[in-house]
Amino acid sequence: MFSWESVAYAMGAAPQGDGAAGGNPITAFAPLVIMFVIFYFLLIRPQQKKAKEHKELLSNVKKGDHVLTSGGIYGRVISTAEDVLTLEIAGGVEIKVNRNFISTVVNPDKSPKKKEKGDEEKK
Repeated sequence: MFSWESVAYAMGAAPQGDGAAGGNPITAFAPLVIMFVIFYFLLIRPQQKKAKEHKELLSNVKKGDHVLTSGGIYGRVISTAEDVLTLEIAGGVEIKVNRNFISTVVNPDKSPKKKEKGDEEKK
């Protein structure tokens, strides 16, 4: 026979024995933690290291250094102020550049030399 009590028991929640239905909340967050660790070591940490090196480079720029700006202008530092560098880009042509826009310090002595026809490397 049909009774309303049997329907009520059938619609009830599953028993919580053995913890199988509940699950561990740590295992639910483990993939997120692993993804964050991967992103940290592959993206965040190298970017912070590079920014730190660039900041150190900018603080060590001094008069007489040859620099390359982020706009692609090569010049020689002729004076420095707090955040402003004066660069000589040609004979008598000076420009003022914010220190943060210096991309790198270049060494004009170590520029690659062009090979001439008579020059051949011996192996």
